[in-house]
Amino acid sequence: MSLRDDMTILADRAVAASRELALLNARKKNAILKAMADELDRQSGRILSANRGDVEAGRKAGLSPAMLDRLMLDAGRVAAMARGLRDVAALPDPVGRKLRSWARPNGLRLVKVSVPIGVIAVIYESRPNVTADAAALCFKASNAVILRGGSEAIRTSGVIVDVMLEGGMKRGLPGNAIQLVRTADRDAVGELVRLTGKVDLAIPRGGEGLIRAVTEQARVPVIKHYKGVCHVYVDESADVGMALRIIENAKCQRPGVCNAAEKVLVHERIAPSFLPGMAALLSSKGVELRGDAKARAIVPGMKAAAEQDWHEEYLALIMTVGVVPSVEAAVDHIMKYGSRHSDAIVASSKAAQDAFARGVDSAAVYVNASTRFTDGGEFGMGAEIGISTDKLHARGPMGLAELTTYKYVVRGNGQVRG
Repeated sequence: MSLRDDMTILADRAVAASRELALLNARKKNAILKAMADELDRQSGRILSANRGDVEAGRKAGLSPAMLDRLMLDAGRVAAMARGLRDVAALPDPVGRKLRSWARPNGLRLVKVSVPIGVIAVIYESRPNVTADAAALCFKASNAVILRGGSEAIRTSGVIVDVMLEGGMKRGLPGNAIQLVRTADRDAVGELVRLTGKVDLAIPRGGEGLIRAVTEQARVPVIKHYKGVCHVYVDESADVGMALRIIENAKCQRPGVCNAAEKVLVHERIAPSFLPGMAALLSSKGVELRGDAKARAIVPGMKAAAEQDWHEEYLALIMTVGVVPSVEAAVDHIMKYGSRHSDAIVASSKAAQDAFARGVDSAAVYVNASTRFTDGGEFGMGAEIGISTDKLHARGPMGLAELTTYKYVVRGNGQVRG
């Protein structure tokens, strides 16, 4: 049997399960999620044993300390996975929401209602906790899910799925609602995301290389989470103390995440007084600054920024700094170099705020707040499956509502079209 045949069997099973899932009510789904969480707690030792095998194999393969940390589980991390499932159970059901209703002059009554997407393939890298998170979110939205984790976590992900199925099936979980691609063959991903008519959506989670690889191979729709080249623009009307707090938080709190700021733009009228203090603050936090010619004329200690620096998502304590003549120039710069993820203005001028908010076409645009808030939990969505830099079908943090689509239910009493 070929790899394509294997993936087709998984997809056919998922399609059948998706029809069963669409009939489950919220109470039933929540009971299943809680049963899966309880089973994760009960079988923590089994999960940790599998994880030790993956970690040991990763050490022998020469994985970096950072990759090993992402891969490694302990009792606290397994307990956090179980809590995550219970948190998803506590969220409102995204399926069956009445989005709009109206009547036509001919008496037809129309309702636009949220429904599951169907079958979702989630492709991700080394973190095994994503296995539980993605499965729970897709299930709560009544979608069947096919998971393809990183090969370095294949033992751990397999046991997590098995344990969740064992717990969920005690409360009526359809057996193929959650499936895992259990081969390390990379070609499996390409076969999976070409199954049009069976797989409805692919969601890659991981580095830019993974996302581009999935996108290039896919024939099914893909929701992409590309890099976060996030900016903070300091307007001439900015409160200096506020600007420094926002920049420090956006860069230094967690520099290795996609909503961390990578670039600062400063209005030329405030730059001579603002940049020396900002440079001193960030340098004290270990941030390396790379500036354009105008920024370096004010703070000569900055390294010279190359053209590539403006495109780069560092995910590290490095920041590129530029000086611009106006808010319009800041918007133009962000639209040229940004990744449409999250960008912020610090300004007291309403005109500047409005010009920035209208002009910057990013998933999240902030006025006097840190870019670090681009997160499903911080947005009040509960858990998220990722942050989309696409415009269709979802944009920004993807919570449960973004794992649904909609249909129209039209009721009549015998109307025919003339």
